[in-house]
Amino acid sequence: MSRYLSLLLAAPLFLSGCATLSDSPQQQLELHAVLDFQEVGGVGCVLSNDMGRWFVVLPNRVTVTRSTRPLTVTCKKDGLAVARESLGSRADTTSLMGNVVISAGLGALVDRHSGAGYSYPANYTVLLQPVKSQDAVAYEQRVNGPVF
Repeated sequence: MSRYLSLLLAAPLFLSGCATLSDSPQQQLELHAVLDFQEVGGVGCVLSNDMGRWFVVLPNRVTVTRSTRPLTVTCKKDGLAVARESLGSRADTTSLMGNVVISAGLGALVDRHSGAGYSYPANYTVLLQPVKSQDAVAYEQRVNGPVF
């Protein structure tokens, strides 16, 4: 019985480097949108990863759930511009070092599964692409040959 009790009391020491236990799985991001080298306001965006989906109007801050998977950012501005980008997640150095030193890597396995030991860039600028009008698309697709 004392063997189990000592293991139970020692468990927090071994898992203290684990970001799942010590860090929040949430992360706040600050997002901005740029079109033709100028910041644009009122851009609607959807952010999504395997942990959920979030809606935000840029420029703004949004809180997302961390994951090992990329965060997809899809934005649109009143039919004038669109963007679709992907933000990769990276392992947090502090939680990784804590996992290696304190828990001999066991916490890294837990963090990899939960995504808590990973993060996205805290500040990000979405590059919008202008949407072509229907007349411009028709002009580009015209045939320059005789019509029979």
